[in-house]
Amino acid sequence: MFRSVRHMIYDLIEWRSQILSGTLPQDELKELKKKVTAKIDYGNRILDLDLVVRDEDGNILDPEQTSTISLFRAHEIASKQVEERLQEEKSQKQNIDINRQAKFAATPSFALFVNLKNVVCKIGEDAEVLMSLYDPLESKFISENYLVRWSSCGLPKDIDRLHNLRAVFTDLGSKDLKREKISFVCQIVRVGRMELRDNNTRKLTSGLRRPFGVAGTSGGH
Repeated sequence: MFRSVRHMIYDLIEWRSQILSGTLPQDELKELKKKVTAKIDYGNRILDLDLVVRDEDGNILDPEQTSTISLFRAHEIASKQVEERLQEEKSQKQNIDINRQAKFAATPSFALFVNLKNVVCKIGEDAEVLMSLYDPLESKFISENYLVRWSSCGLPKDIDRLHNLRAVFTDLGSKDLKREKISFVCQIVRVGRMELRDNNTRKLTSGLRRPFGVAGTSGGH
């Protein structure tokens, strides 16, 4: 429910900006206003709020200036339109769910969960630890990198993430399972001076990314 309402609010904000821009032709402006009022009425309906009765231009009908019969008929029309929209949304959702289930059944996906406990490599400066999946036969990486920034004192740069360094490599499908080998590769990049032994403050550099080490599994599933 929250995601649905949030999505509708984002649409209303965007449409409001278009209306206030003053650049739309009259016919497009009229159609956009109808979309806005329809979206508001739909949102009120799914939130169990009162239905606002409007005229053909989307303006709220004044009960002081409109007869009871006219209000009743307008209310019926508005209720019917909202119900049709609800049925349409329900039908679309069912179709999406069916297509998603069929796609999932045809191409099952898998995930690899990684939990980084510690980096015991003595680096001496800040470092970046990159983890990824690699196909050694094709000589290419098959996933994005999971990056952890490690400080020179042997702790994560983001100390709040201590003991919570986790990542999930998702969407590993049947194609990946058919690979003969998949390796888990960890790269370490040192971030700091050009040379660790450089103690000359006049030549001291900082922030340079230098390859420091690499490790990986032997392959297989």
